[in-house]
Amino acid sequence: MAITAAMVKELREKSGAGMMDAKKALTENDGDMEVSMDWLRTKGLAKAAKKSSRTAAEGLVAVAVSGGKGVAVEVNSETDFVGKNADFQAMVSKIADAALGAGSVQALATTDVDGKPVSELITDAIAKIGENMSLRRMSTVSADCVVSYVHNSVADGMGKIGVLVGMSAGNESFGKQVAMHIAAAHPTALNEASLDPVMVEKEKQVQMDIARESGKPEAVIEKMIVGRMKKFMAESTLMGQAFVVNPDLTVAQAAEEAGVQITDFVRLEVGEGIEKVVEDFAAEVAKTMKG
Repeated sequence: MAITAAMVKELREKSGAGMMDAKKALTENDGDMEVSMDWLRTKGLAKAAKKSSRTAAEGLVAVAVSGGKGVAVEVNSETDFVGKNADFQAMVSKIADAALGAGSVQALATTDVDGKPVSELITDAIAKIGENMSLRRMSTVSADCVVSYVHNSVADGMGKIGVLVGMSAGNESFGKQVAMHIAAAHPTALNEASLDPVMVEKEKQVQMDIARESGKPEAVIEKMIVGRMKKFMAESTLMGQAFVVNPDLTVAQAAEEAGVQITDFVRLEVGEGIEKVVEDFAAEVAKTMKG
């Protein structure tokens, strides 16, 4: 497969590796971007930071809670300025309230708000504000007690990161602490049982390949993998993470002390997983001047 400059650029941006290393990784792996990323990690040439969660689109996440149900909704816009627009904020707030009665983002799009479907409401806002917008996603949590938290709030119940926590008992103070922890620590799953087994197996294989690069005997590598996967599980799951309020305790231990069970959570961040095309400003001006 022919390796293009665009492919090398994409892998460099995702991995943080040098140009020649990125090109070699793609060449070795027949242009497969995901396999090449793992190859770079194996060789110790990729940065550990996750790139998929980089905020690459603007807009707002809004949360709403009623009884034992909470919902988080993301509405995207082209620029951050729109997120500060009072009309946009009012629309997003109404959409979040409507989402409490919707079972999916598709159902939400057809739900009536102010006498018209949400999809039409957004179309009207596009015409009025003059910027493209979209209803991207929604997530719900149902539990005996649901607590919400918004990080970088720009208005009541909306901001850049929205978190919902479902618990077995009504300890709102502790629930708020857990929600703030989730916003900061970004757990992948509630517990080990909730982790995607495919993702776990993939991480195990990558760690084994990294360990083999060290040249150590297989018996030693097996012991290394046990420790590394234990650390991976702890860092990836909410219940296994060190609690930000008291790092001497895991979140599971803190919940036990608080007398509650954490049953579910949701964390939505604006633009998470969307690649934004960044254009050189001078080139953009020149293109505009040419018409």
